[in-house]
Amino acid sequence: MNLFWIILLSSLISLIGTMLGASIGTFVKNPSKRFISSIMAFAGGLMLSVVVFDLIPEAVEHAGFCYSLIFYLVGMAIIYLIEKATSGNDAYSKMAFVTALGLMIHNFPEGVIMGCSILASKNLGIKMSIIIALHDVPEGLAVTVPLIASNKRLGKIFLYVFITALPTAFGAALGVLIGNVSELFLGICLSLASGIMLYVVFGELLPKSNDLYSGIGNTISVLFGVTIGLILVNLM
Repeated sequence: MNLFWIILLSSLISLIGTMLGASIGTFVKNPSKRFISSIMAFAGGLMLSVVVFDLIPEAVEHAGFCYSLIFYLVGMAIIYLIEKATSGNDAYSKMAFVTALGLMIHNFPEGVIMGCSILASKNLGIKMSIIIALHDVPEGLAVTVPLIASNKRLGKIFLYVFITALPTAFGAALGVLIGNVSELFLGICLSLASGIMLYVVFGELLPKSNDLYSGIGNTISVLFGVTIGLILVNLM
């Protein structure tokens, strides 16, 4: 099997994870506010865990503390400005958009890492793509639930989720083409994604979750999300 087919297969495997998450999200018809609230809280906990225990340490390792801090703040500023520019839109559509943006920026360096793994060993590349696919299941869910809440059509939901997953494939191709990616470049991408995703967690997912339903169930969902995130980080 040549390199092109390995890249294609790895990208498809990782895409399956995101689309599976979307499928789980669309499986529940007419979800209650409590259900949507719990899923948002879970997604918030998951993203918080991945950012704090995976993305930020990786960013600091690749780019150093100063660059990581600068681009972490730049990521927050970017998403803040985008949120203000889209403030007139439906709240759930806006939440889905900013969540998807953060995940797209996060997925690109993931793809680059997968591409470099393919170069190092084809078996390692396939293994990494499977791990990334498992990691991407709740990401697909996190984008889907706000879109369901805003009454988007099923076809549009899957299209948006598919677009969110595309940077993984582009990153994988780039990782294979250039072979050895700049450590600083990877660190900057991860820092931007960290800032955006933390803003999404504390500025969108958790507040909206609490608005929909306030109770101990939300706290449990957040903690469950953090726990699943820790498991995924350990697998990666």
